Amino acid sequence: MGTDKRHEIDPVLASEWLPIAYAHDIADQPIQVTILEERVVLFRTDDGIKAFKDLCIHRGAELSLGKVVNNCLVCPYHGWEYNQEGKCVKIPQQPARRVIPPKAKAVVFPCMERYGLVWVKLNKEETMASTLPEYEEFDDPSFKTVYANPHIINAAAPRVVENFLDVSHLAFVHEGSLGDSDHAEIPDYKVHWKDNRYVSDVIPVYADPDGTGKWSILNYTFEILRPLLARLKKVNEETNEIFSMLFAVQPQAERKSKIFALVSRNYDLETPDQYYIDFQQLIIDQDTAVVESQRPEELPLELQAELHLPPDRVSIAYRRWLSELGVTYGSEVKKHKQMK
Repeated sequence: MGTDKRHEIDPVLASEWLPIAYAHDIADQPIQVTILEERVVLFRTDDGIKAFKDLCIHRGAELSLGKVVNNCLVCPYHGWEYNQEGKCVKIPQQPARRVIPPKAKAVVFPCMERYGLVWVKLNKEETMASTLPEYEEFDDPSFKTVYANPHIINAAAPRVVENFLDVSHLAFVHEGSLGDSDHAEIPDYKVHWKDNRYVSDVIPVYADPDGTGKWSILNYTFEILRPLLARLKKVNEETNEIFSMLFAVQPQAERKSKIFALVSRNYDLETPDQYYIDFQQLIIDQDTAVVESQRPEELPLELQAELHLPPDRVSIAYRRWLSELGVTYGSEVKKHKQMK
């Protein structure tokens, strides 16, 4: 057997729970998704959503081109049927009484649903990343959560996450929608390691929380939860209005990512959800052009490679953590390691 490509690409990210789809997008037909350049087929059964390597052991056809019958995934090429555990339970070309070879199995990936997202791990081994961080607003009845449109961006996943964590760009990339260039100064703050995550101090920012024109000083807090998972909370202390977001990135290829975002609020609960979906799409579209333009395309993890200022402390903490964890996919350190 050859080397497992997904482990070779980045064993750290292969051991992470990575977002792969919204659960409501998985219906009665299997679909193909790509994560760390691995093609994965998702399909729904009576026991939930399952994730297999999108490859039939027989002749290498994509199982995602097949169908689901009686909770089994049926290959489109020769009709082989794989049960939920990945075991082939039917080969139409041979008599029913004949034993099916034990090797006739699909590669099964750990898969779970949480926060309305489907998460997959390419590495089955138990690691420190075996559980997902909490996102309390999702289950809080005082909040309403909507799902932003999945968004493809031609950029490395760490670049995408760092942009989300960057408070300084709001006044310029999102001027008039989130920020104001006349109020661009960022007060000094620090970042702390707390409960297996990085958490910023509260950062007061003159901003509009959601494009509704309610400009005020909002208290921003950023959290780096996992290498490709982060959250943001902005609070209006005068009204106790809270806008919170869980931001998750799927690394499809080294310079191609898909963004998933859960947007939660404890105010304006009667406003149609579509407004917040559309507004979030506006913000992501504004970010896309800038992030896709960044060079180098991979995120530099050596802090001397780019100039940093005090407002960049969240970004600095993120780069240091990726380096400590040994993340190479989508980071410039990968090239340095290959050259040695």
